[in-house]
Amino acid sequence: MLKQDGLIMPSCHYRLGEEKVDGQAQDGTILNGWEKAVDDAAEIGLKYMVCAYLSDVERGSLDHYKKVAEDFNKAGETCKKAGIQLCYHNHNFEFIQQDGKYPYETLLDNADKDLVKMEMDLYWITKANQDPIAIFDAHPGRFPLWHIKDMNNKPDRMFTEVGNGIIDFKKIFKHADKAGLKMFFVEQDVCPGDPFDSITQSITYIKANLV
Repeated sequence: MLKQDGLIMPSCHYRLGEEKVDGQAQDGTILNGWEKAVDDAAEIGLKYMVCAYLSDVERGSLDHYKKVAEDFNKAGETCKKAGIQLCYHNHNFEFIQQDGKYPYETLLDNADKDLVKMEMDLYWITKANQDPIAIFDAHPGRFPLWHIKDMNNKPDRMFTEVGNGIIDFKKIFKHADKAGLKMFFVEQDVCPGDPFDSITQSITYIKANLV
């Protein structure tokens, strides 16, 4: 289907799989059936497999995040054998401090820097009041994938079209090489009207100002 429509699928989101659904382990996740998931990903040409999210039961203490980092390392080894890069996608819960440290830093410090890279979501990093450039400087080359979505200037700080909000993408893109950026994905979880109008607005701004 991808080929007939002239599309490529460079990256896909996956789950850790520690959380059970109706008491059952979830197949095709990092902890359950990962080798089959990697084989399938390689067959359709994926270059990146990304752990998209940790549910409430998959978070826990910093020690638990260290265990998650170990799980990522093992999964990353499997990916590497297939020529695929494993990544982790952040939200903002990784920036709730525990014992003076962010869980995100625990993941960065305990996951192998080559086996496990990051898909930085610039909206959620901003929502967490973090500086993406400072993180790039601390972990150069670790961020081959970005999610590009903007934040409005209203009290709710919700999603908006790229270039329509308060995130300084021009400044951030100047540090793309330090980050190790290979590709970015335009994303908008909620649109005020027709999603095609929103993506048109975003891509027009990006082409005129960022690439």
